[in-house]
Amino acid sequence: MYKSVFALLGLALAAMAVDTRYWSQDAQSDFEKGKLKKVALRSDGRISLSPALKELADPSIPYLWTAVAAPNGNLYTAGGPASGKSVIFEISRSGQSKKLAEIEGMNVFALALDKSGRIYAATSPDGKIYRISTAGTVETFYEPKAKYIWSLAFLPDGDLLAATGDKGELHRITPSGSGRVWMKLDEDHIRSLAIDAKGTVYVGTEPGGLIVKADSAGNPFVVYQSVKREVTTLTTGKDGSIYAAIIGIKTSGTSQVMNNIPVVAPIPPPQQGPNQNTQQRPPVGAPPLQVNMVPGGSEIMRIDSDGAPTRVWSHPSDLVYAVAMDANERLIVGTGNKGNIHSVDGPASSTLLASLSSTQVTGFAKDGSRLLVVTGNIGKIFELSNTLEATGSFESEVFDVGSFAQWGRLHAKEVQNNGTLRFETRSGNLDRPTQMWSAWAGLNEGRITSPAARFLQWRAVLSGGQQNGPSFSQVDVAYLPRNLAPRVDVVEATPINFRFPASSISIVPIASTLTLPPIGKAATPVNTPQNDGSNSPTLSYARGMIGARWIAVDDNNDTLEFTVEIKGENEQTWKPLKDKLKDRYYSYDATTLADGKYQVRVTASDSPSNPLNQGLTSSRISAPFQIDNTAPEIKDLGASPAGGRVNLRFKASDAISVISKAEISINGSEWHLIDPTVRLSDSKELEFQLLLDRPTQGELTIAVRVTDEFDNQSVAKTNIR
Repeated sequence: MYKSVFALLGLALAAMAVDTRYWSQDAQSDFEKGKLKKVALRSDGRISLSPALKELADPSIPYLWTAVAAPNGNLYTAGGPASGKSVIFEISRSGQSKKLAEIEGMNVFALALDKSGRIYAATSPDGKIYRISTAGTVETFYEPKAKYIWSLAFLPDGDLLAATGDKGELHRITPSGSGRVWMKLDEDHIRSLAIDAKGTVYVGTEPGGLIVKADSAGNPFVVYQSVKREVTTLTTGKDGSIYAAIIGIKTSGTSQVMNNIPVVAPIPPPQQGPNQNTQQRPPVGAPPLQVNMVPGGSEIMRIDSDGAPTRVWSHPSDLVYAVAMDANERLIVGTGNKGNIHSVDGPASSTLLASLSSTQVTGFAKDGSRLLVVTGNIGKIFELSNTLEATGSFESEVFDVGSFAQWGRLHAKEVQNNGTLRFETRSGNLDRPTQMWSAWAGLNEGRITSPAARFLQWRAVLSGGQQNGPSFSQVDVAYLPRNLAPRVDVVEATPINFRFPASSISIVPIASTLTLPPIGKAATPVNTPQNDGSNSPTLSYARGMIGARWIAVDDNNDTLEFTVEIKGENEQTWKPLKDKLKDRYYSYDATTLADGKYQVRVTASDSPSNPLNQGLTSSRISAPFQIDNTAPEIKDLGASPAGGRVNLRFKASDAISVISKAEISINGSEWHLIDPTVRLSDSKELEFQLLLDRPTQGELTIAVRVTDEFDNQSVAKTNIR
């Protein structure tokens, strides 16, 4: 965001002087353009240290879809895709990872844990549920005869619920593995599943975007219908509320649920050889695996215990794959395709807590007060702590002044120094930071010490503090662009005998209106590009007038004023025509000038936008053009009888310009065009001869009018009896 000290709140001034200006960043959208490293960004634009995030394990798999934590602290997780089999991983509380079991199936989208510690894994797209003992023994537990199994959850009585697609069924399975369709919906997929503390069952669907509550017999009741398409995940709060993440745009046609699942080709088994791992993964620095992009963004709805819905969070592009309540009953949101973790802090407040190296946050699992995060592309496990990172930094986007500039002070607002907050800057004349920029340098009593240049970047380094570390909410950078001389790129003369409209008043009026930005939005830049003069107004006919027009630009976008001068071909000095002209065009009376060739010089000055005696100028001269105020000469005009007709003859000549036309009038009648003997009017000297029908036998008066290309005219007449 750019603002001038004379342009706060979007005040539209007509001039933008080269005075002190400010680059200001204060909104969440401003800071999202920078790089956040172990810092959190609140929706009101405040930056602080983020909760500590530690990578706990890396099972070397493209995607982890789901995870469940056991009472002993072990985490079980699985994902895909795989070549024929999926792996169930066991990660200890300390982060030690091992393969617990392998099961048939390409993806595991759902895991559940029973009271005996046995793991239940649901595979897709072959739709089977496997039961795995703590020792890793695998048995087929239930086959719902569905293609997809999206979610698993245990009822208080020990029965297992399985949400399936592509038939929109919810199966209820006893501990012995006997199951049935407990609820059938007119939806393609029951996409998500949650059970609250009272044992009430809630499901989310696709493509209707429904949140449905089931009674004790499995009868459905819709508690909310979203304008979006797919309820990807559900979670419950201690107060009986339900939180639902809903994504995508509703469209007609078949189900699109798999479009919302990132797609990646299975990783083939590697060539076995000495010192080779048994699994392959993309090399460091390789581009991300291919994922689908889903339009429509996301929203999270809270359904209160009495059934009232409230939207508590939304994002135009992030897709929510996972939600969970942390130890403080704060809603945590995991998204793709940037691997972001958000917290919902209140009805209109949220915080971007972290951006992971993996591009999707696909699941959460709780282990006491610990919140564990599983990801996709690449599949990893992280631990999100309740304590803050020891240090973090924010690196701004690169600011382009557009010209060489001197830097002033960097000022942060609403600073809370519960720890250490340090600002640094670097500058350069290349549009991206490289070793050819200056090094990062600290401030000197708030003043930027980086060299004057075109580009600038700042960063904040935060450290210290466990409960409320350092934070800030706005940074203003003062700068002074180097004044650049304006340029007059083209000057051209306009056709003779036409004039521009009267010049506008050169004094810039003070703005009498004030336009505020939309509520909650930052003031917009007032540095609006000015008209360069390439489009000029329509001319009107005016005998003897001629004009000039020009293109002029100023890289500082300063207000320009112009001086117009003229000089004859053999003259030594320029004569003034007009000064302090605001318009990029001017008309003047050519009849006050002698015949001959002339040139116009236009000088542009940016003085109106700069301090006294600091304005700069530049000039450009037009190509030579002709002024001709002398009428052509008619010579040897005569008429003689020729039988019953009249033979008319004369010559026309002009010292400077071409004869453009000749006309005759007989006895005062209207004028009629006639051709020269050569048929073409393309010369300074022309002859005319023609036979005219004689309308009467009495005296005949013939008038001849000759016009040159500058619209100068001569008239002569002859009589014949």
